[in-house]
Amino acid sequence: MTNLCQQAFAFFRPNEKLTLFEPLGDGRINSTWLLSTITGEKYVLQRLNPAVFPEPALVQENLCRVTAHLQAGGFNIFQVFHTVAGESGWLDSSGAWWRLLSYLDTTQTLKSVNKPAQAQEIGATLGLFHTLLADLPSPPLADHLPSFHNTPRYLAEYDILLPNVSQPQAADCRDFINARRADMHFLEEARQQGKITEQVIHGDPKVGNFLFSLDGDKVISLVDLDTVKPGLLLHDLGDCLRSCCNPLGEEVASLDEVVFDQDLFAAVLTGYQSRAAQLLTPEDRQLLVASTRLISLELGLRFYSDYLAGSRYFKVDHPEQNLFRARVQFALVRSLENQYSELMRIVASCDLASDSTK
Repeated sequence: MTNLCQQAFAFFRPNEKLTLFEPLGDGRINSTWLLSTITGEKYVLQRLNPAVFPEPALVQENLCRVTAHLQAGGFNIFQVFHTVAGESGWLDSSGAWWRLLSYLDTTQTLKSVNKPAQAQEIGATLGLFHTLLADLPSPPLADHLPSFHNTPRYLAEYDILLPNVSQPQAADCRDFINARRADMHFLEEARQQGKITEQVIHGDPKVGNFLFSLDGDKVISLVDLDTVKPGLLLHDLGDCLRSCCNPLGEEVASLDEVVFDQDLFAAVLTGYQSRAAQLLTPEDRQLLVASTRLISLELGLRFYSDYLAGSRYFKVDHPEQNLFRARVQFALVRSLENQYSELMRIVASCDLASDSTK
């Protein structure tokens, strides 16, 4: 991989000499490196996973359009570098796509948040992101992941996979999924009715994709835009809340410790509505808690399916990691279900606060 990194960098910056390159972040799909040159410049080099992104040129076209639009709106986002000939990506001999981005220094990523102020920052940043991209000029972005966040599709794939597993393991996960099958279709049905908001979304606004200041108090930027595409605001809000309201993160010592935190939930909503309350329809608000539960359930289903398939999609450090990840998401679903009424009251109180400021 070292030689490929050097070749990729040379494609974009043929006259600069590397002094250091090291892995950056802990992404589960793509591979990312931090590069330093002899002149002290720093870059981010990324290799897209061709198994996940079979049409990388569409991913890159979306990325270039979105970052340019966000920059024009004053959103602090990384720069996508081009060659002298105007190319923004390099395709290696294996079919993998490489790109070069600017490095946002003096920032950090967090695995989880435990302070409402941090959660409110995340909500406000996602709200600004959505508001700016609500008026992205035509043509529409390419939908390079047309069934992403389509929970019934993941369930159908799981049903095909399960009979072909020689010795299905983890009966607790199978039972958990079977008990909630009837709850996995409502968001796609609501989309078809046209009463919930569909526009450009991030696609993966988990805590680890928000860049914080070094003191952990302010969100500086939002990264990992490979999944930017047309989608439902409830996909993004549900995924953000799923991640942000789990204060212990996904690598917990005990599943009994997993909890969906109401204070963090209220803080994310407060921040989001300060920037994007106008985007949400009454139907969006009514389905917000249910969508958060659904996205947690969907991700657990995907982790468990990948575990059964031999962990071909999500990177793992050990064979049981995707099984544990699935159980963490299912524990989060249980916690959310146990607090459903209280969370709906928080949504209603946030709505009232938002209306009073209009």
